Amino acid sequence: MSVTGILVAAGIVAAVGIFVGLFLGIAGIRFKVEVDPREEEVLAALPGNNCGGCGYPGCSGLATAIVKGEAPVNGCPVGGEPVGKKIGEIMGVDAEESTRMVAFVACAGDCDKAVRNYEYTGVEDCSVMAFVPGGGPKGCRSGCCGFGSCVKACPFDAIHVVNGIAVVDKEACKACGKCVAACPKHLISLIPYDAKHMVACSSTDKGPDTMKACSVGCIGCGICVKNCEFGAITVENFHATIDQEKCTGCGACVAKCPKKAIL
Repeated sequence: MSVTGILVAAGIVAAVGIFVGLFLGIAGIRFKVEVDPREEEVLAALPGNNCGGCGYPGCSGLATAIVKGEAPVNGCPVGGEPVGKKIGEIMGVDAEESTRMVAFVACAGDCDKAVRNYEYTGVEDCSVMAFVPGGGPKGCRSGCCGFGSCVKACPFDAIHVVNGIAVVDKEACKACGKCVAACPKHLISLIPYDAKHMVACSSTDKGPDTMKACSVGCIGCGICVKNCEFGAITVENFHATIDQEKCTGCGACVAKCPKKAIL
């Protein structure tokens, strides 16, 4: 190839580069999307965990929703009230008081209390239990499998399997809800941090069947209902439930429960 050809080719490449650069520069200016500066401030105030517990795709999604007025300023469950107040200052509004929530596992049937029908040596994943005999090795089909799907899902190391059941560390829990979504038996729910008493059982089997499977299972006897002066407990489908808004924490249900199913 001659020197002239090389120079021509180089000139063409340079011209194309200049044209593309100018085109992109003009397009960038013309099609520039204006971003509310408050959005960046809100994003900086958020903890940056991108856990999705707020219901939006990461912290940036929540920041955009807050600035647009589509989400409350205290919509981040991880940041809680302190972050909500800070974002409220950025948005020029008062952050409503929020109740700190934590995850709760409604099962107390650990290895010492729950009956085991057989020894399981397969894949240790709770979601697999639906395909094994009896729904898992434990006698209670409603109980915690103890294979830690919730542990794997928690980004805050706030839940661990202890003696065969999942246990939540209230102080480390950020109420992101990932463990709630991960539990195939729907044993985990978010409750107020200062909740006094909860029924640590999810079984809806009849009393005799529950007693055969677990020594601390709720048998739906209704004694807790009779002893609650505030109407905070109901029994449905052989299972007791406590209304946290009515519960005063008097402890009468705990004292009277014959199976010690209320914690």
